[in-house]
Amino acid sequence: MYPFKEIESKWQKEWDKIGLYKTPENPENKYYLLEMFAYPSGDIHIGHFRNYSIGDLVWRYKRMQGYDILHPFGWDAFGLPAEQAAIKHNMRPSEWTMSNISMARETLKKLGISYDWDREIITCLPDYYKWTQWLFLKLYEHGLVYRDYAYVNWCPSCKTVLANEQVIDGACWRCYSVVSRRKLEQWFIRITAYAERLLNDIDKIKEWPDNIRTMQRNWIGRSYGSEFLFQIEGKDLRLPVFTTRPDTIFGVTFVVIAPDHDLIDEIIKLSPNANDVSLYVERALLMSERERTFTNRPKTGIRTGLYVINPLSGERVELWVGDYVLASYGTGVVMGVPAHDQRDFEFAKRMGLNIKVVVAPSAGEFDTLSMEHAFEEPGIMVNSGEFSGLSSEEGGKRVTEYASAKGFGGFKVSYKLRDWLISRQRFWGAPIPMIHCERCGIVPVPEKELPVLLPPDDNVDFIPKGRSPLADIPKFINTICPRCGGNAHRDPDTMDTFMCSSWYHLRYLDPKNTNEPFSKENAQKWMPIDLYIGGAEHATGHLIYFRFITKFLYDIGYLPFDEPAVKLFNHGMVLDKNGEVMSKSKGNVVSPVNLMETIGVDASRVSIFFFAPPEREILWSEESVKGATRFLDRVYRVFVIHSPGTKGHSQLKDAEKPILKLLHRTIRKVKDDIENMRFNTAIARLMEFLNEYEKEEKSLSDGFRAEVSRCFAKLLAPFAPHLAEEIWQRVGDGRSIFLSRFVEYDPELAKPEKITIPVQINGKVRYRVEIETDCSKDEAISSAQENEILKKYVKDKKIKNIIWVPNRLINFVVE
Repeated sequence: MYPFKEIESKWQKEWDKIGLYKTPENPENKYYLLEMFAYPSGDIHIGHFRNYSIGDLVWRYKRMQGYDILHPFGWDAFGLPAEQAAIKHNMRPSEWTMSNISMARETLKKLGISYDWDREIITCLPDYYKWTQWLFLKLYEHGLVYRDYAYVNWCPSCKTVLANEQVIDGACWRCYSVVSRRKLEQWFIRITAYAERLLNDIDKIKEWPDNIRTMQRNWIGRSYGSEFLFQIEGKDLRLPVFTTRPDTIFGVTFVVIAPDHDLIDEIIKLSPNANDVSLYVERALLMSERERTFTNRPKTGIRTGLYVINPLSGERVELWVGDYVLASYGTGVVMGVPAHDQRDFEFAKRMGLNIKVVVAPSAGEFDTLSMEHAFEEPGIMVNSGEFSGLSSEEGGKRVTEYASAKGFGGFKVSYKLRDWLISRQRFWGAPIPMIHCERCGIVPVPEKELPVLLPPDDNVDFIPKGRSPLADIPKFINTICPRCGGNAHRDPDTMDTFMCSSWYHLRYLDPKNTNEPFSKENAQKWMPIDLYIGGAEHATGHLIYFRFITKFLYDIGYLPFDEPAVKLFNHGMVLDKNGEVMSKSKGNVVSPVNLMETIGVDASRVSIFFFAPPEREILWSEESVKGATRFLDRVYRVFVIHSPGTKGHSQLKDAEKPILKLLHRTIRKVKDDIENMRFNTAIARLMEFLNEYEKEEKSLSDGFRAEVSRCFAKLLAPFAPHLAEEIWQRVGDGRSIFLSRFVEYDPELAKPEKITIPVQINGKVRYRVEIETDCSKDEAISSAQENEILKKYVKDKKIKNIIWVPNRLINFVVE
């Protein structure tokens, strides 16, 4: 095995000495490369290593193309795990967090990842969270922060509120406890004010994966429809109902309000069945939203004893509370149209409610009693007064226009997205910079008094009690009102950690700035991010907040762009040999530190890249690791031990011409593979070249071998940087290989060879076709399909399957 420890230590010291990873102050050809920062829960694992190595490979390739690169790193250091560790291990959150950061940082440095550590950020330090608090105040100043009572997602284990995006399938994203609903006064950010832009601008981010853009569209969830106001009989209270089927308004036979609706307390007060309704609501709120909306679960509800008036028909219909209706969707009130909505149909049948047909397949009537399921298709309106006889489309439009003219409805756009709930009843987070004064109400902390510091975390009781531990620290909670000078108290809650990560990409621009979060000059130099690398699991959480905050800062003049990242790349996860996701709790984590010690950094990188395309999941295999080690051992022997030195290139010999052509074809393929993030095939191409080169090595001149060594070292450099630098030391120009330009290919020499392969139809050779040796499956099949012989055989038949054996044959299976 080649001496990887000696080589890797040597070049890491040299790169550090020459400041290879330093960010240039005035980039001429800027490239902002960013991987999602880490939560410091311990040392990094192989999944982190894969993610960060992808970014490092891109850095090395782009650096050799002449880009000036910003490639920073930092730590998402607030959050529940630190408090949980403090409780479990009887240690301070700050101690747990900072020791983990120190350990993980050291590992990343040993792995030679190309981060500019001068730009490191740690979100739990005051020099960072001062500006998170500043951001909160700016949002407040522009009317995007408010405080309100609302039913919220409550984790019974973590004893804190969760945003909608932190509830996964009805469970807490951290501890997987079933989430319930609880009414609390909380701080919200009005992200819904940006819903339309967040949705429409998805078309701007064309280089984001389609699945991420689709997930964001669905999460924002724009629906076009109508809103009607149903007044409670005899009361000055109207319930707004959103529907996408205004043509069914005359078929309403009941109305259902969600048990977590803002008006539910008022409804209970008005209800003649107040006690029963109150008990039902309490039981309903013990269930998660996911439980309440299970499709196979019987829908339950309770009569309130109140009636509402249908604004179109004038009919009085019962008002129910139903657990299957969610306050977070639409208006939290639905009109029951059982003849034309299957969910309403099942509820009406269960509760013995009236079913009234108001849309029919044709103008004729049909028997309600014989209905076995709802008729949900559009049709012709019937039993709908003056609107009878109109099509669903036209009738729905006319009904809504009528409601608008009369003042009890109109056209409406509804969003699934809800405002961002940021209050957390925990200690380890950025304090909310607001003060509560009996005389002045809620007053923002003046900017000049930022940061509002967390108190020391020794002697703090972190045991969850349903309120923030800060509420029990007099030196923190008691303060003076900045407006009247009277006694007041600070807000006891801390901010959702997504607030910290919503803008961290901007602090990297100017991490030492003490006067502002970042300078506009640096934002102009570096923004937007050119490539952002991270997991797809952040699609509807971080990536929405990240876009929202960037748009807000653009609106108030701090940024030149309103979308944060041009290109997003989602890496795949690393699975163990049994196909399970690696995690510390399962005890199946592979440590990159152990790999680094046993096979070296470069072999670990090559094995990770060679497993599969970087966007795919990989199944960890010791055999693949051995393959990477064998490959680099051969590279070391051929290009280091047998190095020809820096000899000049002599006249080309006939035996060298095929190798030269293969080299240029390899350069072309490797460049194309890197640019399309196909790292596994790029390594395969390097292996193929090495195989052929070794066969001819003894017959090649020293000058030619020196030129091949220079080219091969540059091709290898993004994948195995230490070994590539070692080769370059022997054949290069005396500088680091990463200060040289990436190798280019000669288009003439790189032309692919052409071969002739047989084309079979149902296993029998019928003709042959000429293709290029590196053509794709689609290109080969397209060439074969142009032949008249195939057209004759498939006339009036169907091609069932096409078998493609690269560079060997094509077989059309016809029936």
